[in-house]
Amino acid sequence: MIYFDSAYLAKFYLAEPESERVHQAAEAEGAVGCSVFGRAETLSVFHRKLREGAVDPKVFNALCAQFAADGEAGLWSWLPLSEAVLDTVERRYRRLPAVVFLRSADAVHLATAAENGFREIFSNDRHLLAAAPQFGLKGRSL
Repeated sequence: MIYFDSAYLAKFYLAEPESERVHQAAEAEGAVGCSVFGRAETLSVFHRKLREGAVDPKVFNALCAQFAADGEAGLWSWLPLSEAVLDTVERRYRRLPAVVFLRSADAVHLATAAENGFREIFSNDRHLLAAAPQFGLKGRSL
């Protein structure tokens, strides 16, 4: 199993740069782990596309339905947002050098991956990738 942040989950459904590689990696692996928080973030991306007019309501609803169906089929393995994950977020922020830019949602993904034994995290988010070593992870972009 590999870990995708929500940016890569969204790319699985949307025609964006790297989407084909994301799709291939997910299908080759057979299962992708992500924080349960990533479910809400991915739906937020779909809704942003609707709000911006990039997709119409019919496509938006189809994206949401396919995302749910793929989750039910086991393509996405939702990892809990546990006390251990939040404790890791807290510990890492307390030791994080001042020069490292880390958003809270990225910290949740990094801590979730670390707490669940992943050694790598896949994303195209440059801030998340740069902060990955602070969590003992290798940040990778496809």
